[in-house]
Amino acid sequence: MMDVVNQLVAQGQFRVLKVPLGFIKVLQWFFAIFAFSTCGSYSGLLRVAVECKNRTESDLNIEVEFEYPFRSTLMPQRAKMESRGGFSSSGTIPSSAEFFVTIAVFAFLYSTATLCIYIFFFEKYKENNKGPLIDLGVTGVFAFMWLVSSAAWAKGLSDVKTATDPDKVITMIDACNEEENRCREVHDPVMSGLNTSVAFGFINLVLWVGNLWFVFKETGIIAPFMRAPPPQEKAAPDAYGQQGVYEPDPYASNQGGYQPEYSQQGYNQEAEYGQQGAPTSFSNQM
Repeated sequence: MMDVVNQLVAQGQFRVLKVPLGFIKVLQWFFAIFAFSTCGSYSGLLRVAVECKNRTESDLNIEVEFEYPFRSTLMPQRAKMESRGGFSSSGTIPSSAEFFVTIAVFAFLYSTATLCIYIFFFEKYKENNKGPLIDLGVTGVFAFMWLVSSAAWAKGLSDVKTATDPDKVITMIDACNEEENRCREVHDPVMSGLNTSVAFGFINLVLWVGNLWFVFKETGIIAPFMRAPPPQEKAAPDAYGQQGVYEPDPYASNQGGYQPEYSQQGYNQEAEYGQQGAPTSFSNQM
């Protein structure tokens, strides 16, 4: 067994973790853990005190505990004090919290499986383009699910804060409705863990939406549109000759070299002037 593991590690292409496709998948793996751990492991506590006119009936330490998945939690009933049914959460809170944690767990499992495929079976992943297409579809589904679950859990968290507000809990205690009694909050619940879980949910949404582009590039669908234009062919020399750009040297065929005709061009100037009536000598002008 160890030999098989060592062989897989030796053949693993860990360099894929350095490119955006693999690096973002690692981030998705980590933030999925943060999302379901901060929400699924939460437990809160609030404490109120009731001071009655009759001191023997006072209770200065009434505790209300609540935890994931935030279902109905009964408030402790003390001697000679009755509540109006105790603390209860809205029916949508457990469903939104459980849905959020479920999506986070499945995202973690899928990220783990995909990372193993990237590292050990990347060539088979790209074979026939089936792997990238399946990965693209699943990534799109998870991106949509992160949007829905994060938005639903954000609303559910708002309901949790409302239901566990000490001022609201005090109104549920019958003894606090009597004018001669005085009720006050002793300890507020700490909600920082739940706030963090919502933040991790939207971070996961950004990661999965951003990863769509890098998975899409692996499918090769965009490859024909990203090819460089073909180089332009150079025209043949005879084509230039037909357009007058290239002309053969008229003296190239004269093997004896260039021999100008002095009798025809410019060197018999006196004869031409004489025929046109121009003076042929300075003595005629005088």
